[in-house]
Amino acid sequence: MTTLPDRLLAPLAPFAPTLLRLVMGVLFLAHGIVWKLVQVGGTNVVAWFVSQGYPAWFGWTVIAVEIAGGVALLLGWRVRLVALGLAGLMAGIVLHQFPNGWIYTSANGGWEYPAFWTAALLALAMLGPGRLALDNRA
Repeated sequence: MTTLPDRLLAPLAPFAPTLLRLVMGVLFLAHGIVWKLVQVGGTNVVAWFVSQGYPAWFGWTVIAVEIAGGVALLLGWRVRLVALGLAGLMAGIVLHQFPNGWIYTSANGGWEYPAFWTAALLALAMLGPGRLALDNRA
């Protein structure tokens, strides 16, 4: 016996990777452009990276990867590769934040939120681009 949610949602299952990909693309773009470049300012973000012991170029690289990754996800271009790369970025954040504790709202941020992102990106890499993606063009 199937339940009402099964009957309503099962036909939409092929669109699940598309939804995941599009939402992640928008959020990576928003984080890279709106938050890092506009609200905080790129030079301030880079200064934070330097204060954490990273070279300045690394801060700019993270910003560029978030923006380029967001665009690639929105377009559905090389989704598996991009998702794996972004998962690597997020896994690095997990390692950086791990000493701060579990909850992301703790002082200096914890690791639970980037851990979720890492898992979701790995799931997207496994699922593929879904519908409406450049990866699907013939």
